[in-house]
Amino acid sequence: MSVDQKLGQLVQAAGGRSKSLNSRLTDAELDRVRAGKVGSYLHVAGAEALGELQRVAVEESEHGIPLLFAMDVVHGYRTIFPVPIAIASSFDPSAWEEAARISADEATSAGLHWTFAPMVDIARDARWGRIVEGAGSDPYLSSVMAAAQVRGYQGASLGEPHTMLATAKHLGAYGAATGGRDYGSADLSERTLHEVYLPSFYAAEEAGVGSFMTAFNDIGGQPVTGTEALVDGILRDQWDFDGLVVSDWNAIAELLNHGVAETRGEAAVLALQAGVDMDMTSGVFETDLKAILDGNPALTADLDRAVGHILSVKERLGLFDQPFAYHDAGREEASLLTEENRAAARDIAARSMVLLKNESQTLPLSDPAGDILVIGTLADDHLTQLGSWRARGEAGDVISILDGLTDAAPDGVTVSYEPGGNIQTADEDAVDAAVQAAETAGNVILVIGEDYDLSGEARSRSSVELPAGQKALADAVLAARPDAVVLLVTGRAMAIPDIAETADTILLTWMLGVEAGPAVADVVYGARAPAGRLPVDFPRATGQLPLTYSETPSGRPANPDLSVDSNRYMDLPITPQFAFGHGLTYSTFSYGQPQLSKSAVGPQEAFSISVDITNTSDRDGEDVVQLYMRDPVSRTSRPKKELRGFKRVAIPAGQSVTVTFTLSPAQSATYDDDGSWLIEAGRLDFMIGPSSDSTSGQVTVEVTEAAETRVPAAAIETEVSVQ
Repeated sequence: MSVDQKLGQLVQAAGGRSKSLNSRLTDAELDRVRAGKVGSYLHVAGAEALGELQRVAVEESEHGIPLLFAMDVVHGYRTIFPVPIAIASSFDPSAWEEAARISADEATSAGLHWTFAPMVDIARDARWGRIVEGAGSDPYLSSVMAAAQVRGYQGASLGEPHTMLATAKHLGAYGAATGGRDYGSADLSERTLHEVYLPSFYAAEEAGVGSFMTAFNDIGGQPVTGTEALVDGILRDQWDFDGLVVSDWNAIAELLNHGVAETRGEAAVLALQAGVDMDMTSGVFETDLKAILDGNPALTADLDRAVGHILSVKERLGLFDQPFAYHDAGREEASLLTEENRAAARDIAARSMVLLKNESQTLPLSDPAGDILVIGTLADDHLTQLGSWRARGEAGDVISILDGLTDAAPDGVTVSYEPGGNIQTADEDAVDAAVQAAETAGNVILVIGEDYDLSGEARSRSSVELPAGQKALADAVLAARPDAVVLLVTGRAMAIPDIAETADTILLTWMLGVEAGPAVADVVYGARAPAGRLPVDFPRATGQLPLTYSETPSGRPANPDLSVDSNRYMDLPITPQFAFGHGLTYSTFSYGQPQLSKSAVGPQEAFSISVDITNTSDRDGEDVVQLYMRDPVSRTSRPKKELRGFKRVAIPAGQSVTVTFTLSPAQSATYDDDGSWLIEAGRLDFMIGPSSDSTSGQVTVEVTEAAETRVPAAAIETEVSVQ
């Protein structure tokens, strides 16, 4: 291959925009393909259209190398599933695996090979808009969900045309942006980077993910896209990743804005030497690298390596042997938004909801006394249910919450509706009308929260309280009807202290996709029981952020006595409003005393912890059993609790199951600056319960000697069995 042809492979061009796919595929663009100046396109779709584009690349270019077609298929292609933070709330990796599998099947039927998912960034600051795209705040939960998505997208073989290349993004600590502001700097210790922010990326690599995307941000002043120590050093040298690394949109050119490159050519060298193989849309590799290569032959090895990674991925996808395998228009027509796919979306949506409060057992409304009044413009908002990344999803595909509740209402029950005003600003007349209707309604369902445009990329908020219009509506309606069932629609953890105090019942629905309405109706009317759990702590106020249950202990623990200097606020409790792992259901469960298989183990020796859980109610139900670990004495201060296992388990009424967690001391290892992980000798405490703030029955394991390992502790998945 010539230098120009090699550089062409490093170029990813935009074939359109997210709302106007294929719009840039002009005759001039086809000439670029014929000249071998493009290796990949994003924002393109359609079996026939992309088939023709592929034909030009394979049959009319000199080298005949096929193109890679990509899109952000984040939580569905045409069948849109709940937003990622919602699916993480299922605490069921099989739900994510199924959603990813269906998404891959639909997307590949439309000619796509590559998705920019999963997003595995840890987010502990709910002000950050992209918290909606990940699995929340915990590195263990995020690692399990990352691996599940990779399995779903990529299947057993990337050579199968129903599977697609997955991308673990955004490598680094993108979710640790200062102040929760998107694209902002992350200033954190090496230990925190490796113990909290990188394990989910390692888990994706171990699951076989075919590509990584570097983050926009810098870590301690070093922009990730130009940081060789992270991309080549950790990802490739330490983790042995041999796939493709792509920049984020325009990120190579933005190295100039970061102030680490003076020219585009310098930015190109930084990114290429760091280990970035493909330039997403900035054109820096295409236009500014060749002249530098001519004067710096040593860069040729970096160029050849990058081209090799790209060609290897195309080979793994089978594109050299069957370049048109993804371009069957008949398959595309038959694959999109099928009844089977909608049924899966409905099931996963029902599994993703979290019952935050149900003090008077108002839910389920299986036999409501009187008619039902639904209040809130979000109840009839189809677009919001698609979330911030909707791929080819359409608002017309969505069954709204209002329609779902209306269609499934019990016999003889009438459902009426009051919009209650706007999201951002209060509408006094609309609020008054809603309150008047609520005062005489038999049952009230209040749907409040954020719309789709308040969550997602570049959608950070300085406050995670309810928007003004929603706060005014909620205050007025709950003053008149504190027995109203609150449905909270959101893409982030929110501070809702007044609602948490006043409302009897709160069901967190997130943004649930095309089957939002039927899924909500299933849970509200009792056909399904909620059993989701929070993947992130809900704060009492924005000022608590960033917030995590797994913080390290203070030398002066919190004391409510304001005369005592301690680790607390003067004006509110330091505890979250709703803790990580919290979630209620329509059944009740009791936990037995955990049992250990061994009380002392060597550093490489497995051991198990078992617990009996009994359904003490007269209704079949599901519980999420959670295992937490604490290292009480270590060379560094360790988190108060760390999730180290979970299992969503169905338990019939009146019956019991035994859940067994099998793990190893390596899951307690701490990071060393030389890149190794140290398993320390000493005591480890384990607690089991239904949430991070409701654990009991502590058991202790003694690790008899120290040892080194190379695997991030939070990335090691615990084996769980149920009997």
